[in-house]
Amino acid sequence: MADLLGNYMIPLLGVSIFIAILTHITYNVLSDYLHKWLEMKPIPNVARMYPFIGHASYFKTNAGDFFKQIVDYTHQFSDAPLIKLWLGTVPFVVLFHAETVETVLTNPVHVDKAGVYKFLHPWLGTGLLTSTGRKWHQRRKMLTPTFHFSILTDFLEVMNEQAEILVEKLEKQAGKGPFNCFSHIALCALDIICETAMGKKIYAQSNSDSEYVRSVYRMSDIVSRRQRTPWFWLDFVYYYFGDGREQDKMLKVLHTFTNNVINERAENISYIDSESDSHRGTRKKLAFLDMLLKTTDENGNRMSHQDIQEEVDTFMFRGHDTTAASMNWALHLLGSHPEVHSKVQQELQEVFGTSDRPANTEDLKKLKYLECVIKEALRLFPSVPFFARKICEDCYINGFKVPKGAEAIIITYALHRDLRYFPEPEEFRPERFLPENSAGRPPYAYIPFSAGLRNCIGQRFALMEEKVILSSVLRNFNVEACQTYEELRPVGDLILRAENGIWIKLEKRTPQTSSN
Repeated sequence: MADLLGNYMIPLLGVSIFIAILTHITYNVLSDYLHKWLEMKPIPNVARMYPFIGHASYFKTNAGDFFKQIVDYTHQFSDAPLIKLWLGTVPFVVLFHAETVETVLTNPVHVDKAGVYKFLHPWLGTGLLTSTGRKWHQRRKMLTPTFHFSILTDFLEVMNEQAEILVEKLEKQAGKGPFNCFSHIALCALDIICETAMGKKIYAQSNSDSEYVRSVYRMSDIVSRRQRTPWFWLDFVYYYFGDGREQDKMLKVLHTFTNNVINERAENISYIDSESDSHRGTRKKLAFLDMLLKTTDENGNRMSHQDIQEEVDTFMFRGHDTTAASMNWALHLLGSHPEVHSKVQQELQEVFGTSDRPANTEDLKKLKYLECVIKEALRLFPSVPFFARKICEDCYINGFKVPKGAEAIIITYALHRDLRYFPEPEEFRPERFLPENSAGRPPYAYIPFSAGLRNCIGQRFALMEEKVILSSVLRNFNVEACQTYEELRPVGDLILRAENGIWIKLEKRTPQTSSN
């Protein structure tokens, strides 16, 4: 009888323990959820919310419609210092005013990226973009020297070479009517980042259908879709009903490519060192990967293979799509504003004359009006239209309490349209960024490369690349835009792009034959 009771008691005890643990977890989750709901109740709501679903049921499934919806909320609540929305059980405060954005970005406590960035981990690991805490601080300190201006100038040769290839491709489109220039610019940017980040030519401009190129773009779409659909946040749901299996296929292609390149460069790094020693009068051009292979922390330890792969994948992801988007928007805006287009070409004439020589660092410094054009394009169409941070301790934003565990989403696209700092914000006016017109503008009113501790480490690289590519295009062609603003339909995925591409017409300029 005792044995029989024992046989029943053991499973019953296990069930009881399981129920107790489940009850404890449920209680904690519900308590945390209720606590945040009560604390944040005074913050204006974008719409009626439903328990545990939040506002997710309101969100549009189409990426373009979703982005427009979020921007519309900032218009609807333009007088509110901040608004809130819930994605499932996660509360977000939406920030789009300089003073509220500054509160978060200047506080070193809130340096961690929001939880939705975890969906990039399978691809990028916990590299500079996605890492948090001590790892991020150490990694940033280690990598900052690799973006020193003197090192970046070594990459000018690559940028000029790829710009020349781009011009050759665009010549085939000149005089033939409207065409979508987005992929032409994007593939050029991809070739540049591959060669500068990894020291590897992938000839994307010549082979746009390469498996690696297709996987980069497809993976970006997959991650973006998952971020805005909370029902796919659970891995088992994502793999059974979402894009999980396709994601694994893309990751295999992406990681195999970068892994092979890293192994190849690691084997040759000693050869590179010996070559540098034997040719003291010359300096061998290094890729970011070569510098990563040489980088050490404060204890003299080198980065592991996994650490290096995380950063290379991050450079590849963030180092081409953002600059490509920015250059495409700039070309559209120039093609829509003949007077600005003319001023840029006049500046180029003053700097280059009739020469067809490649741009050097001194040339780039002189292209001040082109720089204003790039900055104004980034104001109107920031490459990263929104980004998010985790609130790591209770804080007050403009008098509203925001509890620890909430997340802040900064809508750069709306921030850059603040009437207080950018009158007639939808107008394209590069002169806004002349020094005399920028004086007194709050630093957090314009943050195309983020701001504070986690500002973009590659912003100087990006600006240099954009000047090289845009100057090459505009020295060779006149540009005419073929879309109105309404036809563009900006889509805020991981980058801000036009839903149907950027359509322009090109006219070949007079051949440049003489030397400067």
